[in-house]
Amino acid sequence: MPLSFDSRVSLPVRPHEAFAWHARPGAFDRLVPPWQAIEVIDRTDDIARGGLVDGSRLTFRMRRGPVALRWVAEHRSVDPGGPDRDTAQFRDVQIRGPFAHWDHLHRLEAEGDDGCVLHDQVAYAPPLGPLGRLADPLVVRPDLDRVFRYRRGVTRDDITLHARYQDRPRLRVAVTGASGLLGRALCALLTTGGHEVIRLVRPRGGAAPPGADAARWDARTGEIDADVLEGLDAVIALHGANIAGGRWNEARKRTLVDSRVATTEKLIASLAALARPPRAFIGASAIGVYGAHRDDIWLGDDAEPRASSDFLADLAVRWEAAQQPASAFARLVQLRFGVLLSPGGGALAKMLPPFQAGLGGPIGDGAQWLSWLSIDDAAAVVHHVLQHDDVDGTLNAVAPAPIRQRDFARTLGALLGRPAIAPLPTPAVRLLFGEMGESTVLASQRVRPDRLVEAGFTYRHADLPSALGHVLGLDPARAVRA
Repeated sequence: MPLSFDSRVSLPVRPHEAFAWHARPGAFDRLVPPWQAIEVIDRTDDIARGGLVDGSRLTFRMRRGPVALRWVAEHRSVDPGGPDRDTAQFRDVQIRGPFAHWDHLHRLEAEGDDGCVLHDQVAYAPPLGPLGRLADPLVVRPDLDRVFRYRRGVTRDDITLHARYQDRPRLRVAVTGASGLLGRALCALLTTGGHEVIRLVRPRGGAAPPGADAARWDARTGEIDADVLEGLDAVIALHGANIAGGRWNEARKRTLVDSRVATTEKLIASLAALARPPRAFIGASAIGVYGAHRDDIWLGDDAEPRASSDFLADLAVRWEAAQQPASAFARLVQLRFGVLLSPGGGALAKMLPPFQAGLGGPIGDGAQWLSWLSIDDAAAVVHHVLQHDDVDGTLNAVAPAPIRQRDFARTLGALLGRPAIAPLPTPAVRLLFGEMGESTVLASQRVRPDRLVEAGFTYRHADLPSALGHVLGLDPARAVRA
């Protein structure tokens, strides 16, 4: 007999509207927890168009350590409901995968006049027969708790966000860096809201970019599919080589500069040549613009950049300068992002393995300030400035509560139920990472998001326990109690 798992969350829309969110492109990506390594292999045409119909299938690969598991899910019992109906539903049934049995019913039932409850009911049987059932309370059930805690938060917060702007026109935007950490989250957030997203993709071997939502953009030459980009509402520029992708020798520094400065100059020149350029240009930058070591000084949006203080500050200043010509034809917004928190990439992904092994702790003297932002809030910030035509100029994209690095380590350790007392001394950081470590993990920037708050942005995760708890699928109260 299958085991069962139930999860419920209230949503501020009618059942058919919540069903529509699940049926749009990007919903699967939004619901996959960032700590799971999942790659979509194939999806039927209906799924690719954002449809949910009986018999449509999704095939993906899930990695658990060195093991890759293939999962084929089929949709059944699909009922989209309607404006005059109080229910909607669909089921995901495992055709092939790691479980002996998996049948997941997504049931949407009206709650009050304008809301509904999403009731996830999963009937499952673990692999390995009796042995799997014995391991269920220790392995499978805790994993399901984490996954559905994350899914409840994303579904509730995303649908609430889109409902707030449901009377505004849907937008048509292009995104560079769409395959990056923020780009993936943003594209999925926008498409589940009904917006059209065009991924600007570098062609490989002369072939057309993959996917119906992709357009050609060669960052080296400036070649672009101009006809596709005429009349865009916005271009969102998130491109750039990974800052922490390797030690900073001269070749690596050139790559970091060229992938931001030169490519941005070519992109804006191509957009300016359009008959109908985009109405808005949203460019990424970083709080590194303020310099690496600012001690306890509060840094607002009007704080002076420090171009000559270190490589990252100089890079950010040049990056922002390369974006300035877009103001000639578009509303220009430059978002200075802090450290983005996601186990799917960036600083947190690098910290997790030692912390999970009980070997984490403060970096350097632990006194440096860390100005952070959850990955979901980062995507929501971009969405916010897209929707508010009166927002322009530079904005600090950080949470309102920066934290010292030693307190960050303590919070992360408490959430994971691990000690956080093994320090990584400053000399060790410099030996392991060189100049990159000096400018990143040893940096201290206490940044305020004044203009973002004044613009009416509402944080999903304004404090660190809430942010880390969400992205890790863990109860934030564990950190508060520690």
